[in-house]
Amino acid sequence: MKYICFHCFLLPLLIWANSIVAQDTAKNFNNIEFTFSEISGIGFEKGVTRRDPSDVIKVGQTYYVYYTKIPDAQPKYWGAGYWGASVWGAKSEDEGFTWKELGQMLDVGESGQWDAQAVFTPNILVADKKYYLYYTGVKPTPGNADGEFENNNISDITAIGVAVADSPEGPFKRIDRAPILKVSVEPEKFDSYRVDDAALLYRNGLYWLYYKGRSLLGGQGGPAHTAMGVAYSSYPEGPYTKFRDAILDRSHEVMIWPHSTGVAAFASLSETFEYAPDGIDFMSNKLNAKVSKRAVAPGAFRPDLTNPVVVGEGLKWGISMIPNKHECYLVRFELTSTQK
Repeated sequence: MKYICFHCFLLPLLIWANSIVAQDTAKNFNNIEFTFSEISGIGFEKGVTRRDPSDVIKVGQTYYVYYTKIPDAQPKYWGAGYWGASVWGAKSEDEGFTWKELGQMLDVGESGQWDAQAVFTPNILVADKKYYLYYTGVKPTPGNADGEFENNNISDITAIGVAVADSPEGPFKRIDRAPILKVSVEPEKFDSYRVDDAALLYRNGLYWLYYKGRSLLGGQGGPAHTAMGVAYSSYPEGPYTKFRDAILDRSHEVMIWPHSTGVAAFASLSETFEYAPDGIDFMSNKLNAKVSKRAVAPGAFRPDLTNPVVVGEGLKWGISMIPNKHECYLVRFELTSTQK
């Protein structure tokens, strides 16, 4: 009697099915572009920087977004979040065209802590009726005589922390003084200098934390050396276990979302949409679906962040930023078909 090797039969079938999905996704993304609209409430404001918007969530009939804010313009630093930034939030009742600023959601950590210098690049997740706010933190440069931040590409490493609230409007409280994701200790690792820009997804019974990383070996080369990684946990607050390697290169600002039965991403440096049927293997399924005008540091409207899904509806709109020297501001984007 002959036995059928189901593994041998199913594996090629799965590979074929994933390939078909990836091809269909490529056709879809090759025919869309970003279009942008000015917004009120958190748009341009003289002397103020708003940047790095989170994904957008909907609670009841209200939309929420979180972002990096620097209340006082600092021309010397070009509006970068490393200098005095904190996390703020806003809400909208009309799908993101008009916003009301809610105030500060999270301030810097206590003196001496890993996030005492600045907190920035937030993102959001809802689980068990609680709101988890993920953020990047950095401390003043170790050994600096004036206690200042140098951004010296050697010792000024970042980490990712999380705070929690019972309401999307806060107050948010740190779960722990320690970060939930740190840089790798091996200098050659892609994330030995930076871990930043958390983006969350609930998939296959786990919380997936996508993030951007940069190596100490490439730190002085700037954002061009940034790649995307992912870590997993059974709980939104961690502990998180990193996947061993980078999963997508040239992705300085991380934006991911569930698309079909896989995960899509926008790689900002290459200005391309990418797709991984398994949520990991972006490299083998390179779509390279390039856009002519990219969204900068975008956050997507993500219904799945409040109600996890198996099959994603894809990306429709979100909030991104306009780099404007030291007065960056936020705008709304939509995806528009270029087919006629």
